[in-house]
Amino acid sequence: MNMEENSIRKYANLMQEFGLTGLEICKNGETVRLERTNPVKEAAFVNAVQHNETEEDSPDFINVRSPMVGVFYRSPAENAAPFVQVGDTVQKGDVLGAVEAMKLINEIIAEQNGIVAEVCAENNSVVDFGHILFRLRKGRE
Repeated sequence: MNMEENSIRKYANLMQEFGLTGLEICKNGETVRLERTNPVKEAAFVNAVQHNETEEDSPDFINVRSPMVGVFYRSPAENAAPFVQVGDTVQKGDVLGAVEAMKLINEIIAEQNGIVAEVCAENNSVVDFGHILFRLRKGRE
């Protein structure tokens, strides 16, 4: 393949600019095919991964993490109130949010009592496995 790297980068940038998922270039008897997976979700995924995934639980706080890759939702429907807000007291078993993966909605459940100290993911954003969704201040068992 003799197509220069600069040419390939130029075509890849055009694909990104126009939101294309595939492009085939035939030049001087050579054919190059470039393909991308869903570019919108890729961009959202890059933003989601920028959060600190290695933060450990502390004696006073619990990190509630995503059990899967998917889209995070703070509320049960588009115009509904969020499941929880910062400052809310939650009990073990309460629904905190949801992650949609492969067209299935998976509820994120509090594993122990606490107070919502922080919501760490944006509504309708792509989250990775282990992404911190909520930080709960530990409550009494």
